[in-house]
Amino acid sequence: MQTLNKLLPPLQLGPIVVDTPVVLAPMAGITNTAFRRLCREHGGGLYVNEMVTARALVERRPESLRIIKHEPDEVPRSVQLYSVDPVTTGHAVRMLVEEDHADHIDLNFGCPVPKVTRKGGGSALPWKIRLFESIVSTAVREASRANIPVTVKMRKGIDEDHLTFIEAGRAARDAGAAAVALHGRTARQHYSGTADWEAIARLRDSLTDIPVLGNGDIWSAEDAVRMVEQTGVDGVVVGRGCQGRPWLFGDLQAAFEGRDDRHRPDLPMVIETLLKHAQMLIPYFDGDERKAMQDIRKHVAWYFKGYPIGGELRSQLVTVETLAQLEDLLGRLDQSIGYPGEPAEGSRGRAGSAKRVHLPEDWLASQELNEDQRQMIRAAEVDISGG
Repeated sequence: MQTLNKLLPPLQLGPIVVDTPVVLAPMAGITNTAFRRLCREHGGGLYVNEMVTARALVERRPESLRIIKHEPDEVPRSVQLYSVDPVTTGHAVRMLVEEDHADHIDLNFGCPVPKVTRKGGGSALPWKIRLFESIVSTAVREASRANIPVTVKMRKGIDEDHLTFIEAGRAARDAGAAAVALHGRTARQHYSGTADWEAIARLRDSLTDIPVLGNGDIWSAEDAVRMVEQTGVDGVVVGRGCQGRPWLFGDLQAAFEGRDDRHRPDLPMVIETLLKHAQMLIPYFDGDERKAMQDIRKHVAWYFKGYPIGGELRSQLVTVETLAQLEDLLGRLDQSIGYPGEPAEGSRGRAGSAKRVHLPEDWLASQELNEDQRQMIRAAEVDISGG
């Protein structure tokens, strides 16, 4: 295998140096403290928390405060914000800075789910390029008070007729973003089809003065190697590929260091990892064991993908209520089952199909802003300390 550490130096994000240029993509309900720490145990990289809404953070909603919590061994601390309002973005970033919650802030312009895009957020927002610029520049301004780098994660655009990634990438750079990550799909594609790595290469060629990261269809270390070779990116962002496979980060680090060793987990290793994941969720949910077990249920199918453990046990595992019940069920599995090979690789779960993108009324009629949006930008251009 090619020695990637000769091709890719450590990822530099402002004062932060990420020795292994791999980023754990924020995933709602997945990348909480427990899962991030489990991934970090296997390999190096930048581990980003679940997306948190700027408004909910400013309002100090308990769940939002839980989301941004990091344990002492999580360094650097990375927080992803979602917002449609530059003023609220500014207040949220200032809160993160003044209360010392983050070392790195990522802005979400890639989420394709209806509850986000129908408000003009996520992957819909870069279409309104002036609003996008204002949100990024406001976040950079507030984060710079503590020398905290701000990065941007986005998609190609809303659909193939409304692509925004080149213009938005340049705007993010000009606004002071430390790096830009591109998921090679449109919002309409959701997670269907194949990620467009050629678009990632085009963005890399368009932004030669800041790091560009590639995201989409990285299921193995070999996929990461191919993406680097085909696109020239400065690092990779891994999302669905690590679900139920925190050891993927060990494989990625090995590949980036030019080593061929890979994890080929037998069933006992999978059981041990799943159980540890469940145990780590209990303190995350403030000792609420039942809530922790409810959370681990969604991971069961991902962990056991390709392993012949039987339908009845699978059904019981996704209804566990207590840690003791989980331990009992896992103890019934055949410990002699080895690594199943290809059935355990590849896509985790269903990718689905292309979907209609839910947008605010007349969103695509023009890239021009309405008066309310223009007022938000004007308000964000002044100091928000009194707001």
